[in-house]
Amino acid sequence: MDDGSIQPLSRRLVTLGSFGVPLGLAGLAGCWTTATAELHAVRWPSEMLFAVAGVLWVLLAVLYVVPGLRRSGAFRADLEHPGSGPFAAYIPLVGLLLASHYRTVLPGALLDWVCFAFVVLLGSVAAQLVAHWIAGGVELAAVHPGYFVPVVAGANVASISLSSAGLHQAALGAFGAGLFFWLMIGTVVLIRLMTGSALPDTLKPAMTAFLAAAATSNLAWIVAHPGPIGEVQSILIGMLVFMLAVQAVLVGTYRSLPFGVSWWTFTFPLASTTNFAIRWAVTVQVPGWEAAAWSVLGVASAFVLLVAAGSVVRRPRRRGAHRGRQHSAGGRGAVAQGG
Repeated sequence: MDDGSIQPLSRRLVTLGSFGVPLGLAGLAGCWTTATAELHAVRWPSEMLFAVAGVLWVLLAVLYVVPGLRRSGAFRADLEHPGSGPFAAYIPLVGLLLASHYRTVLPGALLDWVCFAFVVLLGSVAAQLVAHWIAGGVELAAVHPGYFVPVVAGANVASISLSSAGLHQAALGAFGAGLFFWLMIGTVVLIRLMTGSALPDTLKPAMTAFLAAAATSNLAWIVAHPGPIGEVQSILIGMLVFMLAVQAVLVGTYRSLPFGVSWWTFTFPLASTTNFAIRWAVTVQVPGWEAAAWSVLGVASAFVLLVAAGSVVRRPRRRGAHRGRQHSAGGRGAVAQGG
């Protein structure tokens, strides 16, 4: 694949992929919210993570939107880009996660309407993307697993929010849309990956979107159908377990990737899987379930914190390396001029 075909079209400091940072933090915050309710964990980790995710989301949104106002059609160009386009769903997806959480903390009709607005916005972004795709706007070689995000993970998160609001039928409708596109987009993505060239390193973390699709589907169903594990949930769990096995095989590939902002792509699928694992453990309560749930939560939290720490300490190194390259280049230029 030509790497240029999947690079973000925008040259702004903040790109659509940057919103993977607050998405991962909000996903982990959701895990801690579940742990607070089901494992009697303290509340502050969840509230702190949601607060940080919210601040980053607002900051990134301002840094993304304001420069784009200077160029007509900037968001449309990013939305229709074959590589970064699907990540446009990150923006309303994070907003929906934040609004859904604060609706339970700060109950009120206004937050109910905010959640509904983000569901509509997420659906609008997904509809524009699908319309662009089926109109022939994307070549097969440019397709990647990130295409699951707006139409599968997004639909399932919308389903969870609608279930939490007591809108069971609407939640099932959103789940059905996610299930349909899980099958349809999954087929296209598999064909592309099996018959095309390997993904560039910057997009290889997006292969975890297969896991995100399975995890969010399980979450959407268990939230809509609390209680004993039924047949549909068992089928979904089987899909999730297989996707976990696939990701375990791919760990060697992931470990060879250079660290970068793309590593945040790992965090939301991991958080979604952890969230469901806690809910499943509480439901079935096999021997040692509580220790297992805490262990899974600890591993997920440690990984996200490591990625966050790496993101912070990596920037000075890059600037130092850049200054070093400038100094080296300047030295070579001086030698050339002197010669």
